[in-house]
Amino acid sequence: MIMHSTAETLAIEGPDALAFAQSQFSNNVATLADGRWQFGAWLDAQGRVRSLFHLARLDGQRLLLLLRGGKASTLVEELRRYVFRSRVTLSAHATHSISHGEALPMFVVQCVDGTIALGCGGHSMRIIDDAGSDDGWRLPQVREGWPWLPVDASTAWLPPALSLYRLHAAALDKGCYPGQEIVARLHYRGGHKRHLHRVALSRVMPDGTTLHVDGNEAAQLLQTAHDNEAGIEALAVLGDDFAARVAHASGIDTDEGAQLRILAGWPD
Repeated sequence: MIMHSTAETLAIEGPDALAFAQSQFSNNVATLADGRWQFGAWLDAQGRVRSLFHLARLDGQRLLLLLRGGKASTLVEELRRYVFRSRVTLSAHATHSISHGEALPMFVVQCVDGTIALGCGGHSMRIIDDAGSDDGWRLPQVREGWPWLPVDASTAWLPPALSLYRLHAAALDKGCYPGQEIVARLHYRGGHKRHLHRVALSRVMPDGTTLHVDGNEAAQLLQTAHDNEAGIEALAVLGDDFAARVAHASGIDTDEGAQLRILAGWPD
């Protein structure tokens, strides 16, 4: 089974931490209270997703980002170009293990004995520094449609393809940020032809795999999860035309030898 049992974190600290994050990220950081988290993203000028993360507000001057894919050190280097005179410190933390924790209300941040837990409703994600990780959180998050970016794919998708409007990770009610005009145009004018789906696979495929049908690109897998009863499920970005074709079939055989079937989809 392919799993993400580790992730990287990034800290933004200082008197201007909130203002800096608000100006750079597509989520509305200004609405976030102490001890809460929200989905967030950093976009490029063309509106493509460079980084996806949980953004937790520990207090008025400390933010913690748990990256859903990607390298914290790379993100720090890129963000430092925009600090200018802001009174903030950016630091990439060592890779952490993630374990499945007990139920905790959505968006609650709990800090106990050095362990940070992010509430996800029926479960929580515990950020720990030892090797006691597990992947019990993966399947419920796949079923909720919470994407995780595979390696080397951080600039491949626009917000609708990852369902970022639904996750409130691409805000329409805040001031300017990188890619903001593209976000608004895609939302209000539509026209994007690729969207997020939960699919069933007949066999395990590596995260980030591009699947083809008759030589044509059909789907890009983000992450997979396995259930002993339900089998292999994954989040994937599908073109709308292909998704409509698959929706009317019991399954589609891909050139890579895996059969694909749609279980759910999200329009944005």
